[in-house]
Amino acid sequence: MTAPTPRPGILDIIAYAPGKVAVRDGVTTYKLSSNESALGPSPKAVAAFEAAGPDLHIYPDGSARALREKLGDHNDIPADHIVCGAGSDELLQLICKAYLGPGDTALQTDHGFAVYHLAAMSCGATMLYAPEKDHKTDVDALLAAVEDSTKVVFVANPNNPTGTVVPASELQRLREGLREDILLVVDAAYSEYMDDPAYDDGRAMVQDAIASGADNVVMTRTFSKIYGLGGLRLGWAYAPAPIIDVMNRIRGPFNISSAAIVAGVAAVEDQDFVVQNREHNRQELARVGQRLGGLGFEIVPSTCNFLLVKMRGGDVEARSTEAKKLCAYLAERGVFVREVAEYRLPEFLRISIGSLEANDAMLAIVEEFVS
Repeated sequence: MTAPTPRPGILDIIAYAPGKVAVRDGVTTYKLSSNESALGPSPKAVAAFEAAGPDLHIYPDGSARALREKLGDHNDIPADHIVCGAGSDELLQLICKAYLGPGDTALQTDHGFAVYHLAAMSCGATMLYAPEKDHKTDVDALLAAVEDSTKVVFVANPNNPTGTVVPASELQRLREGLREDILLVVDAAYSEYMDDPAYDDGRAMVQDAIASGADNVVMTRTFSKIYGLGGLRLGWAYAPAPIIDVMNRIRGPFNISSAAIVAGVAAVEDQDFVVQNREHNRQELARVGQRLGGLGFEIVPSTCNFLLVKMRGGDVEARSTEAKKLCAYLAERGVFVREVAEYRLPEFLRISIGSLEANDAMLAIVEEFVS
């Protein structure tokens, strides 16, 4: 018997594994495995979402104009250069669908976000990897890894799962060093946690590209992190008009729900909540990092809402074993963190910054584990 057969390479893809969580009777559960907002969503966004209920039978505005205009006003960029997606994941997939195919290569750093290579493989392309230096993006290594077949370069800034940042000057040097026919994608999912005025989320490069007539830079953003709307799947991209045109041609005609649009608008309007969330993260990032460091773990300096934590002592194999044991020990007691062996970091765990209660619970269990 014969059956429909997927394209070559599809069955080679290992599906993305979300952060784990399991609910058990009598056990309080804390999910610190997905870098979700420690304070949840803005109450104003929740209210807007609930108010959208009576109109759920009506198709949404396919262009998400209200949200694009709100994002444009808030970020001082033209709304016509924005496209919205079902999370930044969809936008990354659209970019690959539009610019990659069999025989092409894309490029990312060795410990870059897993969705990049999944999206590239789904289009028949091959992902190349450039080594990082001290868990930071190495521009020289990226430029050296570019091949004639390379069509797209992905850089997360800040990066997940390392939490490290590419200086604006280095990001610009990368762009200048790439061929004009290579699309540079700056994934700024965690940019709202940044408070360094010298940080560039990619907007300046996109603005420069628009002004100079270049069509080779795009910035992607998400509402899943500091805005706390991961469950709604909402993201956006800022790019020169030709890229926006291409993405609009291949995205679904109603890819953003009406409830997500109004919740997104309300979330952007509630910047007091964003400031509160950022301050909570700043304080807890320092406190949790200091406590874990005091227990003998090595902490990769992070600017995001998570920490990359290296296990103690021994060789890589011993630390990798300890990572698995600690992850399981925490899970048995209701705290879920992220193993990152899929990122070629087997001796590390990634731990999201949660509420005070969640962080205290995690720290107490880790202290019990090492005692």
